[in-house]
Amino acid sequence: MSERRGKTVALKHEPTTPHHSAQDALRVLETVARHTTGVTDAELARQTGFGTERLTPLLRMLRREGYVEQIADGAYVTGDALTRLGSAHHREQALRDKIQHTLDRLRDSVGAAVYISRYVDGEVTITQYADSPATPAVHEWVDFRYSAHATALGKSLLGQLDHNGRRDHLSRHKMARLTSRTITSDKLLLSRLESQPPTMPHLDLQEYAVGTVCAAVPITAGATAGCLALSLPVQHAHRLRQAADTLNRNAAPVLLSLAI
Repeated sequence: MSERRGKTVALKHEPTTPHHSAQDALRVLETVARHTTGVTDAELARQTGFGTERLTPLLRMLRREGYVEQIADGAYVTGDALTRLGSAHHREQALRDKIQHTLDRLRDSVGAAVYISRYVDGEVTITQYADSPATPAVHEWVDFRYSAHATALGKSLLGQLDHNGRRDHLSRHKMARLTSRTITSDKLLLSRLESQPPTMPHLDLQEYAVGTVCAAVPITAGATAGCLALSLPVQHAHRLRQAADTLNRNAAPVLLSLAI
C-alpha cells in the first residue's frame, strides 16, 4: 500500500518478467554476500536452486552492473557497486549515479530517450531520465502530473493502482484533450487500463504530443508504483514495439538497484 495525503492507495501487484529477474538476481547477490571469501558458480547453483541456464545470465548481469566480481580462482565476491551502495553516508547519491549509468546504457541500447517515473504522494513524478542530442527527451509542454491519461508512463502507473486509486487520481486531474488522439473519457480509459495485460507495454501514439510516440513498462519496487518509459519521434514509430520489448528485457537492473 502507498500513502497519499493520509489516504491509503492500493496497488495491483502483477509480477512481470523484470520483477522475477530482479528477485532472482537479488537472491544470487545475497548468497554471494554471505561468502566473504568467494563462492563458486557450482555452489551458487546448489544454494539458490537455479540451473546453469538461469544462473549464467543472472551472474552476467550482476557482473556487468558491478554488483559481483570474479576473482583469480573463478569464485564470485561482491563488487564495488554494492560496496558504494552499502555506504549509508553516500547511498542516495551512489544510487542515483548507479541508476543514471544504467539509464544511459539503456538509452543507447534502445536508441531512445528513457525515463524512470514513480507514483509518489498521488502524483506522477519523473525521477531520472537519460537523453542525448540523437535521442532527445520529449518536450514537457503539459506538466506530466496533469497528463497521466495521455502519456505511456502515466497509464503504466495508473494501471498499477487498484480501481479506487485510479478513480481518485482522475477525480483530481481533468482529462484534457492534448491532441486529436487523446482519450478524454474516464470510462474508456478505465476500461483499457483494466483490460491491459501486465506483460504488455502501455503506449502513447501521439496522445500527449503531436510528433512523439512513447512506451512504458512497470517496475514496481516495494509499495510504490514505478515504470520505465521511452520516447521516439513519430518518424521512428515503426521501432516502438521492438524498443519497448528491449526496454522490458533490460528493466531488471533498474529494479535490482531500487531493491538493494
